[in-house]
Amino acid sequence: MSWFFRVCRSSLGKKTIMALSGTLLGFFLLAHAAGNATIFWGPETFNGYARHLHGLGFLVDIAEILLLLLFLTHITLGILLTLQNRAARSESYAVRASAGGRSLGSRTMIWTGLVILVFLLVHLANFHFVSHEQPIASIVGPVLARPLYGLIYGLAMLALGLHVSHGFWSVFQTLGMNHPRYNPLFRGLGWAGCLLIAGVFLSLVVLLISRPHYLA
Repeated sequence: MSWFFRVCRSSLGKKTIMALSGTLLGFFLLAHAAGNATIFWGPETFNGYARHLHGLGFLVDIAEILLLLLFLTHITLGILLTLQNRAARSESYAVRASAGGRSLGSRTMIWTGLVILVFLLVHLANFHFVSHEQPIASIVGPVLARPLYGLIYGLAMLALGLHVSHGFWSVFQTLGMNHPRYNPLFRGLGWAGCLLIAGVFLSLVVLLISRPHYLA
């Protein structure tokens, strides 16, 4: 295990692990968006999806533990790298300049990450750490139909989209896939991923605010 700790201590190792953890979280977000999209087919379809998911039993518990570890790893490394870059500010400027400039997503990564973290805690309090004796549609509908929560949810999804847009791009760079010929494609894939994820979640909020009894 000594090699693992050596990797974690190096800047490149931290960036690689952060990129890989971010990639796995990105796949989770895509799967989560796909599952939530069943709302568009009505409450019965959404409830059926939830029943099927929770019918997996202990596999769901294992997945939740792995997700928690991924989030903690990603958050911890993000904070460590931010502090490391600020401690060596002149060197970090040189690295950023050679990487082809900074985007809005890269400049706000730490802030959008904090917004996502706070929202995640609120989201879990509203949907996960509650009684599930009633169908999931009966829990989700009234919460997302509240204009204030819908606004918070919408702003958080915009932060998520901005965070993911740079996250996808960072994965390609960290893994060495950085070439002027293909960089536009990589950036395009990053924006496509963030628009797909954020777009689905935002569409759900708009639907449930405009039709409060849709999941009733």
